[in-house]
Amino acid sequence: MSKLAIMSEFWDFLRVRKKWWLTPIVLFLALLGALIVFTEGSAVAPFIYTLF
Repeated sequence: MSKLAIMSEFWDFLRVRKKWWLTPIVLFLALLGALIVFTEGSAVAPFIYTLF
C-alpha cells in the first residue's frame, strides 16, 4: 500500500465519519516529526532538545 493511498484513505475516513477534530492533531504531529527529522544532524539540534 503506498503512502498516497494511506493518506487518501485517512482523508475519506475524516470526511465520512466527521472526525474533523483529528485534523489539527495529525498536522501538529506531522510538523513535529518533520522538525525532528530535518534538524537531526544540524547545529540546531541542541536547541530543539531544550524545548522538550
